Amino acid sequence: MNIAIIGASGNVGSRILEEALRRGHQVIAIARDAGKIAPHDKVIARNADVLDSAALAGALAGAEVVVSSGRFVNFKASDLLPAVKQAGVKRLAVVGGAGSLEIAPGKALIDLPEFPAEYKAEASAGRDFLNHLRAEKELDWTFLSPSALFIAGERTGKFRLGTDELLTAADGKSWISYEDYAIALLDEIEQPRHVRARFTVGY
Repeated sequence: MNIAIIGASGNVGSRILEEALRRGHQVIAIARDAGKIAPHDKVIARNADVLDSAALAGALAGAEVVVSSGRFVNFKASDLLPAVKQAGVKRLAVVGGAGSLEIAPGKALIDLPEFPAEYKAEASAGRDFLNHLRAEKELDWTFLSPSALFIAGERTGKFRLGTDELLTAADGKSWISYEDYAIALLDEIEQPRHVRARFTVGY
């Protein structure tokens, strides 16, 4: 499969790139500085800014699925979706956030008084992005929310999937590594089970 990854040089995007290559996929690695992408015979590195719709559409040309792993404070769904459609790509997988996950019926993690102020802008923008996707009728989109703590770690292949509720381990911790998150996302790309839906991954 030919997978385009926006933000391929970032913490999450680079792990998704590694996982895609591990599975033998072709990758269009998109970054504002494509020079940060390591050379590989299955990787085409392209410079593009999400806010330049025409340039991004050109960079996405030839992809079968687009993965968006950029920060939500830097662009909106209304910036990204037109470029994906213009490129003729039907499928979009979005690296989501945990803030919009429910901790009780109708109550999201971001709504807690103790939610860290430094993450609020990104979490709020992520929720807006998800709400925009839920009204999207043309693209086959998927929004994968990580658990509350999303950090570099090990590739274990052992995790749980959920839908709209925050996953918490037996010890009370809610977390997932970038590496295992990438496995869950590539599994979904290869065998879609959450089309036009959000799901989550955690230990």
